[in-house]
Amino acid sequence: MRFPEYLMNIAADADRALADIFAEIDEISFYNTDRIIDAFREHRVSDAMFGATSGYGYDDKGRDTLDLIWADVFGCEAALVRQSIVSGTHALAIGLYGLLRPGDTMVSVAGKPYDTLDEVIGICGTPGNGSLSDFGVKYKQIEMKDGRLDLPAVRELLTKEKIKVVFVQRSKGYLNRRTLTVAEIGELVKVVKEVSPESFVYVDNCYGEFVDKLEPTALGADLAAGSLIKNAGGGMAETGGYLAGSRRAVELASYRLTSVGVGGEVGCTLGLNKSLYKGLFYAPHTTAQALKTAHFAAYVFSALGYETEPAWNEKRSDIIQTVLTKSPEGLCALCRGIQYGSPVDSYVTPEPWDMPGYNDQVIMAAGNFTQGSSIELSADGPLHAPYTAFLQGGLTYEAGKIGILSAARELTKN
Repeated sequence: MRFPEYLMNIAADADRALADIFAEIDEISFYNTDRIIDAFREHRVSDAMFGATSGYGYDDKGRDTLDLIWADVFGCEAALVRQSIVSGTHALAIGLYGLLRPGDTMVSVAGKPYDTLDEVIGICGTPGNGSLSDFGVKYKQIEMKDGRLDLPAVRELLTKEKIKVVFVQRSKGYLNRRTLTVAEIGELVKVVKEVSPESFVYVDNCYGEFVDKLEPTALGADLAAGSLIKNAGGGMAETGGYLAGSRRAVELASYRLTSVGVGGEVGCTLGLNKSLYKGLFYAPHTTAQALKTAHFAAYVFSALGYETEPAWNEKRSDIIQTVLTKSPEGLCALCRGIQYGSPVDSYVTPEPWDMPGYNDQVIMAAGNFTQGSSIELSADGPLHAPYTAFLQGGLTYEAGKIGILSAARELTKN
């Protein structure tokens, strides 16, 4: 694939400018890989753990050991890592239904959660479908203030009312806001536990795993959840999700995953354990490749005159990069370029459609080996102003660069 000279010059400038940032990303990847290998060694991972189980899956050594490793790596007491969790939304819903009971109140402290949780919570959707609202769970929301969590407002609410779950979304989702750092979530945990120790702090950790040296659970969050076709699966897991946190929170989630009294003790793995182990092993490195791709994208699109967030030289807390195209044509053009620069389905032209779980039409470009994988380079966005493209992923930096340059070429034609 050949690119115009002006784009190749921008790409060369980007690599020079980003050298020190890339070195820091590589250092974090090394640190996290070292921790994962230590956990594998501690729990005596062997080839026998990759074998298949069927039926109930009692005493699945590979499944149970992976849960223990995950808990060690996430700095918490327990975890559930399952191929039967179909998405990040599914993982988050398992935790919410596990922790909340009729009459309880949950509060989202980073504004509205990701769109696909709207119907889970009952913000929208058909009454009677089984939302949390249908079961008598009350919902409150605290907006961020000047791009930060409004901790005084959180403290005030917890002082006045009994709140069962304090929910915080680490990443921006489809909102034009900055992503929260692990340290900021740690400060939230301190406030919650000081004022209302019985409240659960629940983190939507999607897109943030292994971007930093710690996960929110290591700073006291009761539960964190995410998808294995994002960062945590390393591009190797072809499905699945996880929940990790305190022993009690994970236990309650496990009763929603299967049934009360059974929990995580059952669930055959059908020979898929190997891809989950391998995914965790690859996760820090693959996340580093996605981070480099995001920095590169910010540099290139900024050089072309587009508003980007985060900025190309800004430290990141997730793998998402936004580009404000400011027109439906621009958003669609960028997505076409990403698709054309992909290894799979490069001949396909993405079009906006009424995607289940979303309130606006959404366009998605993802020519990936695993359908819907967000750790592989993809771009998407809702068809409403300011027509923001949300870029994420990149299994290798080299392929990520090609995808971004393809998108830039298509966008500049528009």
